[in-house]
Amino acid sequence: MSLDTLERAQASRQSFEIRPFGGPLGAEIVGLDLNLPVADDELATLRRAFVKHGVVVFRDQRITPEQHIAFSRRFGPLQVHVLNRFHLHGHPEILIVSNVVEDGKPIGLVDAGADWHSDLSYMPKPSLGALLHSQELPAERGDTLYANTANAYDTLPAEVKKLLEGKRAVHSYVYRYERLRKLSPWRAELTQKQIDEVPPVEHPVITTHPESGRKILFVSEGFTSHIVGIPRDESDALLKELHAHITRPENVYTHKWQPHDMVFWDNRSTQHYAAITPQHLRRTLYRTTVEGDVPR
Repeated sequence: MSLDTLERAQASRQSFEIRPFGGPLGAEIVGLDLNLPVADDELATLRRAFVKHGVVVFRDQRITPEQHIAFSRRFGPLQVHVLNRFHLHGHPEILIVSNVVEDGKPIGLVDAGADWHSDLSYMPKPSLGALLHSQELPAERGDTLYANTANAYDTLPAEVKKLLEGKRAVHSYVYRYERLRKLSPWRAELTQKQIDEVPPVEHPVITTHPESGRKILFVSEGFTSHIVGIPRDESDALLKELHAHITRPENVYTHKWQPHDMVFWDNRSTQHYAAITPQHLRRTLYRTTVEGDVPR
């Protein structure tokens, strides 16, 4: 390496800290500027923190959509959401999450977090993670809650773990969409093309995280319609019990947004929830979604 190349490489290095929140999950990344280059070894450090803590928060990131997309791609291919009406113009990789209404129409997905879920679990390859960048925040009632599904598995009674061994569950986008459509007047009927793009899939109820090796309880209130091979009423009761176990207070981190936060969460080992913010409290965020692996 020439001296000139070495000096440029050194000049691009950043100094940042990883500060765990001390709860069931979460850490903040302090001192990293995503306007500047992130070296491969720095990215590896960030990825280890992401896997270890489940949720990492990058503070005060004043970046463009192009930079948001480019940074997200460093973690893997991006997935494009089926609701193309809420893609950021010119950037289909970005889904707008917003309660803002203009000319009588919402500019983004109003109820994206209206129940507990793991993003895109209805896909053959669910999301590895999502990066959500705040654009406009309300003064109140804009929090996002995250639950640790690895801890949830660890703390299951032994007899429940045994009961769930080898079980598979159906995850369905249409199942969730139709349920929310009864509550959200803006949700239009899905076209047949949209329905065909997201057929139901089966995934194991208990998965193994491909990077940490931890066992994960992989069912959610949002997308899991039923457990295969047991009567529907028994499935409904069991899923209700599992959802309550996952989201018990001691297993949840509440993120209180700060301006220009970028939050990156691991959809393989967490679920999240954000109540719909009232329309007079404007809230807009941009989300990219990184493709993961087939759950095993």
